[in-house]
Amino acid sequence: MNATLRTLVPPSGGADLDPSRLIAAAQSVFDNEARALLSLRSRVDANFVAACRAMLAARGRVITTGMGKSGHIASKIAATMASTGTPAFFVHPGEASHGDLGMITEHDVVLALSYSGESDEVLTIVPALRRQGNTLIAMTGRADSTLARLSDIHLDVAVGEEACPLGLAPTTSTTASLAMGDALAVTLLEARGFTSQDFARSHPAGSLGRRLLLRIADVMHAGDEIPRVPGDATISQAVVEMSRKRLGMTAIVDRDNRLLGVFTDGDLRRAMDDPSADLRTTPVAAVMGREPKTLTPERLAVEAARMMEDHKISAVVVVDEQQRVMGALNIHDLLRARVV
Repeated sequence: MNATLRTLVPPSGGADLDPSRLIAAAQSVFDNEARALLSLRSRVDANFVAACRAMLAARGRVITTGMGKSGHIASKIAATMASTGTPAFFVHPGEASHGDLGMITEHDVVLALSYSGESDEVLTIVPALRRQGNTLIAMTGRADSTLARLSDIHLDVAVGEEACPLGLAPTTSTTASLAMGDALAVTLLEARGFTSQDFARSHPAGSLGRRLLLRIADVMHAGDEIPRVPGDATISQAVVEMSRKRLGMTAIVDRDNRLLGVFTDGDLRRAMDDPSADLRTTPVAAVMGREPKTLTPERLAVEAARMMEDHKISAVVVVDEQQRVMGALNIHDLLRARVV
């Protein structure tokens, strides 16, 4: 038996901590909720299509609402829709009755969640929504409930039983509602032609957003921070520049700032192993790399990371179309930007 389980002290009143019973209890939840989700598949019908069309046609936003656990699910559905191309936000029905109803405009579609379909707080705001002309979509577990009857479109998320053995805690029912909300969000995403680039724009701080939006110009060193020396500089002068700028390399440029080559830490080690090379007098142009890998500023930062990985290099010079040096960056810049 796991040592952690052996050290658990049953709470007062006793508790069965037999591992097989714990595992069986957890697995029964998955079985219960999996059956419920599969049963929802057949309920993706004309009402679902009507709900999607209403949301797509709305000149405003999708407003989700619900009390208690249904409210938490409604909030998550709004967040999912908002991040996948459907403007949406959650309004608490209790707060709506005390002023927040003004957040809902006549151009909005309202998605109201209540498994029983009898939530007082939700039903209280329905007459105001009807007077304003909002399309009301209800998501309930009872097609004959008050909320379902008052709605324009009803989405049936009824489940056979809750995963809670007492039949009290909303478990399977909330999973079913969340899945139906995900189905709406994804269907709307596809209908709108929402792309990964669109997703990145609404998630600029996420890893996908950084990979799809962050440009080399956003992370490169520019101006006086660029390590560069003229073509007639000596190896020792190049080493001093590399040490000052700390990018592990320096660009070699002509009088018009056009790139001639790159001198790296590796080139320095090879020069030191060459007995004919005098670091104080040998021109750096004699030992520099003459075909360095470069990128332009408008390219994605992730492309710099890919280039460094493919060519086993740790830094890149950034140039314009005329090969003028515009910047430089190394792998540490990409790590700080969380591109890699």
